[in-house]
Amino acid sequence: MLTDAKPVCFVLTADLAKARGFYTETLGLTETGEDPFAVSYDLAGTTLRLTAIENHQPGQHTVLGWQVADITAMIDALTAKGVTFAIYEGYGQDARGVWTHPASGAKVAWFLDPEGNNLSLTQAP
Repeated sequence: MLTDAKPVCFVLTADLAKARGFYTETLGLTETGEDPFAVSYDLAGTTLRLTAIENHQPGQHTVLGWQVADITAMIDALTAKGVTFAIYEGYGQDARGVWTHPASGAKVAWFLDPEGNNLSLTQAP
């Protein structure tokens, strides 16, 4: 029923101004609009709504990720803008925070936005 419907993604934040700076300036996303509740971005044709929720507490799971052609280059670019990549105990990540899927060879790295929402980069094998 929704196969052909265009998706909309939501990332929640208690501090919309701080999060907006990160998504716009640090990640370089293109703003497409705003209203009293959210700032909207274009994610390669899909809308992301960065939505203000009072007292929001981020979960431990990844809420948004990007498939990238060169994870090392993207890590370097984001690190240069002050992003720190997460290293999780027991995952076997390398020094840069990259985990390699043992079966497929896909590479994944995680980082947090200012709210603590978990974001990821994935490079296909």
